[in-house]
Amino acid sequence: MADDAAILQALRAGDASALAALFDAYADRLYRLALGLLRNPDEAEDVVQETFLKALTHLDRFEGRSRLSTWLYRVAYNASIDRLRRQGESALPSDDRETEETGAVPLPQVLVEWRTPEEILIDAEARAALDEAIQALSESLRAVFVLRDIEGLSTAETAQVLGISPGAVKVRLHRARLALRERLALLFAGPPGGQGR
Repeated sequence: MADDAAILQALRAGDASALAALFDAYADRLYRLALGLLRNPDEAEDVVQETFLKALTHLDRFEGRSRLSTWLYRVAYNASIDRLRRQGESALPSDDRETEETGAVPLPQVLVEWRTPEEILIDAEARAALDEAIQALSESLRAVFVLRDIEGLSTAETAQVLGISPGAVKVRLHRARLALRERLALLFAGPPGGQGR
């Protein structure tokens, strides 16, 4: 199947191979999103299954105003949030809207020369530190970071998936990047007096 439109048309026609194509195209992406939010591989797998089940049973509700991937991300995000709610209020993020509206942004405390993402991925130790730092982000920042910087969704798509404004996406993404930079700055700065890693 070439694209979302072809997959969608085949699904609506009852083509069983379309489900396999849909799963192949999006299962890993949805899993990464759910894992990033829930921090539990078993729960993330359950969210992926739940997402595809809901997609199939509610296919008639998809109006095509957004991309199929955006709709699937939204279903997976909602399923993840529902699971966090069942875990208790402490698992849910605080509401950052007041500071988002004022535009107040925390300033970094440690400044170092930043490395490119390619350099970071080469180093396994750095990758582990980056994963740990991403998991340490609040749920609201982590969701935006995963969707924008890992999954590559646009600002508008991310806003649609999360049900927030594009401006809020930009603020949260900026905060997430600053928090990651702050947390990882000492690791990438290297020993005192050195040139870094």
